[in-house]
Amino acid sequence: MANLECPIAGKIIEINIKVGQEVSEDDELFIIEAMKMENPVFGDTGIVKELNVKVGDRVQEGDVLAVIE
Repeated sequence: MANLECPIAGKIIEINIKVGQEVSEDDELFIIEAMKMENPVFGDTGIVKELNVKVGDRVQEGDVLAVIE
């Protein structure tokens, strides 16, 4: 299993995945608002096992957003 860590501190404004969904490296999994900019977060190829955040959550760099197997 691989933890998808937050690359930048900010606020989760969009989640484009669900538990059980298959994702690839090119998929935009999350959108994080930081410094008035929308920053896409991409992940590894695999299946989403856990989501650890919800829309509106404040996150810090290094926080685990999701677990992808």
